[in-house]
Amino acid sequence: MACGQYAGQGRLHARAKLAAVLPLQNFLETRQPFLYFGAVAAGAAIALLVPGTEALEPAINPALALMLFLTFLQLPLATLGRALRDLRFIAALLGANFVAVPLLVAWLVPWLPADPMLRLGVLLVLLCPCIDYVVAFAQLGRADARLLLAATPVLLVAQMLLLPVYLALFLGHAADGLVQAEPFVQAFVWLIAAPLLLAGLCQRWAAGARAGGRVLGALALLPVPATALVLLVVVLAVLPRLDQAGAQALRVLPVYVGFAVVAPAMGWWLGRLARLPAAAARAVAFSAATRNALVVLPLALAVPGGMPLLPALVVTQTLVELVAELVYIRVLARWGRA
Repeated sequence: MACGQYAGQGRLHARAKLAAVLPLQNFLETRQPFLYFGAVAAGAAIALLVPGTEALEPAINPALALMLFLTFLQLPLATLGRALRDLRFIAALLGANFVAVPLLVAWLVPWLPADPMLRLGVLLVLLCPCIDYVVAFAQLGRADARLLLAATPVLLVAQMLLLPVYLALFLGHAADGLVQAEPFVQAFVWLIAAPLLLAGLCQRWAAGARAGGRVLGALALLPVPATALVLLVVVLAVLPRLDQAGAQALRVLPVYVGFAVVAPAMGWWLGRLARLPAAAARAVAFSAATRNALVVLPLALAVPGGMPLLPALVVTQTLVELVAELVYIRVLARWGRA
């Protein structure tokens, strides 16, 4: 009786802890845009008031590695095969992100200044679909977030395979001088592949051990704060060195805004063309519109001579996108409703 009583108390304690964690997790996820804007504003204020914050540049990669590990930890890495079963959704999702979006980018790129480094930064951002906070925004916008979440490993693998192809296609011989294989391989291995592998091992541990499940439950609170930390560190390190990069980043604003307007409509149209339910079509629209800026930041930082322009382009796109997400969760939620 005593053992059963203690076991029951343990289960009740675990449920109480879960009940305490979930509201905080929901609070963080539903207020992501405001937390990110706050991190950027705080970073800008500190960088303007405190000299020498550019010394934090070496902290960018560790902060990114932590953010990516925590992000990958939330992805259903073991469900890749299951995600592939909904062929119509996968076809619409891949068609939107790797056919329609590159065509849109091909139309937008000629409007950019003829600076290969600037164009590289824009391409790195716009060609890679988001795999993390898009799920939270999709849920807020009445999209099928679970379907999108299950497909995130497919998006991650596809963009890593196709990004070099697209860069060579868009930049031609200019890519040879900007995109060197060794720094890209190192960035991919240590900042993407290693966190991804570690996340997979942790998920496997959690599947077979209660302690692992509790640890993963606690870590589920951290992706949003970790993303805010990355934005804070990037702004602190980059802002004092912007100089001309700030003006160049402002020149790409019309392209980022144009993308934010057209991309979700393209995704929605492809989803409906594939005869998806409205919620699934909204998920395709969110995916087409939301980019993987912070995940490709390690690749941008690996480009020789890319500082501070490339991080400035990444942060600029992230700010435009966060504003756009506030519109999407209200406007896209109405699409397809009777």
